[in-house]
Amino acid sequence: MDEEIAIIDQLTRREKIINFLVKNKKKIYLILGSVLAILFLIFYFLDFKEKKRIKISNEFINASINYNPDNKNVSLDIFKNIIQKNDSTYSPLALFFIIDNKLLSSNEDINLLIDNVIKNSKLENEIENLIIYKKALINSEFLSEEDLIKILNPIINSKSIWKPHALLLLGDYFLSKEQKNKAEEFFSQILVAENTDQNILFQAQTRLRNIND
Repeated sequence: MDEEIAIIDQLTRREKIINFLVKNKKKIYLILGSVLAILFLIFYFLDFKEKKRIKISNEFINASINYNPDNKNVSLDIFKNIIQKNDSTYSPLALFFIIDNKLLSSNEDINLLIDNVIKNSKLENEIENLIIYKKALINSEFLSEEDLIKILNPIINSKSIWKPHALLLLGDYFLSKEQKNKAEEFFSQILVAENTDQNILFQAQTRLRNIND
C-alpha cells in the first residue's frame, strides 16, 4: 500500500512539473535565451578585449624595436597614440619611453600625458605612484615647495615602495635650496621607512653625514 502511495505521489509530482514546464515554456525559453545571449556577449567582449591588448602590445613592441633617434616625431606620434588607448600596461610603458628617450622637450606637454595616463588608464597603485614620482622628478627644478610636496603627498603618506624615493627627492630639493633642516627631516624619514631600497638608504645616510659634518 505504501509503495502504491509513493508511486502515485511520484507520478503526481512529475505531472505537476510537466504541466509547469508546458504552461511556462515561453518564459523558460526567454530566460534560457537571455542567459545564452549574456554568456555570448561576455565571451565576445573578453575575446575583443584580448585581441585589442595584443594589437596594442604589438604596436608598442614594434615602435620600441624600430625606434630611430634621428626620426623622433614618428615614434612620438605612435607612443602618444598608444597612451590615448588608456591601457593599464602599455599606456604607462609608452609614457616611460617618451620620458626616458626625451621625445618631448616641453614639460607642459609631458605633464599633460602624465595626467592623462593617471586619470584614464586604471593603473595599479604602485604604477600610479611611480608615474607620480616621475612627474615630481621632472618638474622639481621649477616647482615651489608647496607644489612639489602636494604632488608627492599621495606617496609620502603611504607605504608605497616609492616612498623612500619621494623622500630622497624632497631632501635633495631642500638641500639644493640650502634648507638643511628640512632636508635632514626628509632624509631621516628614509631611515625608518618600510620597503627601503639599500641604495636609497645609503644615499640618505651619506647625505645626513655630509649635513652634520
